[in-house]
Amino acid sequence: MKIGIIGPGALGCLLAARLFLAASEQNKIVLIDHNPDRAAMLNNQGIVFEADGVKQKLAIPLSSNPSEIGPIDVLFSCVKSHDLEKSLTFATPLLSSATLLIFLQNGIGHLQYNKRANGQGIPVFATSSEGATLLAPGHTKHAGKGQTYLGFLSQQQQTAEKSLQQLAAILQQANITCSVSSDILSRLWAKLFVNVGINALTAIHNLPNGQLLKSSAIKETMKQLVREAEQVAIASGITIREDPVAATLAVCEHTAKNISSMLQDVRRHRPTEIDAINGAISVHGHKNNIATPLNDKTIAQIKTIEKTYHEYTTQ
Repeated sequence: MKIGIIGPGALGCLLAARLFLAASEQNKIVLIDHNPDRAAMLNNQGIVFEADGVKQKLAIPLSSNPSEIGPIDVLFSCVKSHDLEKSLTFATPLLSSATLLIFLQNGIGHLQYNKRANGQGIPVFATSSEGATLLAPGHTKHAGKGQTYLGFLSQQQQTAEKSLQQLAAILQQANITCSVSSDILSRLWAKLFVNVGINALTAIHNLPNGQLLKSSAIKETMKQLVREAEQVAIASGITIREDPVAATLAVCEHTAKNISSMLQDVRRHRPTEIDAINGAISVHGHKNNIATPLNDKTIAQIKTIEKTYHEYTTQ
């Protein structure tokens, strides 16, 4: 398989590193960046990958010109949810009707891409609890082992299903625990519950995941955020496999040292994915006449933080 990863952020670099280290003559890896200057820099310096106390510099091929690469078998989309539309346009030369297009965004806003009008790429939706922290451009640290699920939201031809199983096996060989889910929608919501409870609170309080549990007040807020999301999910007809609050607390403890993606964005003065996470709960709650006051308040707090650093950078 020829596998591309678009977006050299924390998760993109982690996937690229793991797959590159396990690559063979049959499986080729390429990292894609829309920014040609950064792509040139990363090609020159290599991708730095830290895991289990070992730091490696990897010469992973990196391109900013999809037309030079042409159609590939698999494309992992690791860009932020708010950059997805622009990224898909950029990635068009990489896609054929048989390309598995793997969406790895947080939240559920990207579910709209299940039915793509141009017919390029077969949409696959994924969740991953692999922890990754971007220490510098092209320098990622594996912050915690997790589970990755892949799945289709709609019925596909047998050839696509076979290709997805093959990809899952490749990820397993690359030391990424992975399986194909027959109900990826419930998996996506399960991940959403965790993101709703953890990400914004880490950004608001400027704390790594585990420190949220040290404060009884923050811990209670986390529980209430997730309970609101659970009520919205029930009203939306989503299958809930396990207690969302218990699962969120467990993830928070398991990833105690991890810096959430939203906190990483805030620290770098970048737009967050609040609209795709807590914002999705607010939108779906409104549609189903479910009040989400705490999620609404949390969204406003993150928007205030974003506005503050936007004003600072424009002065």
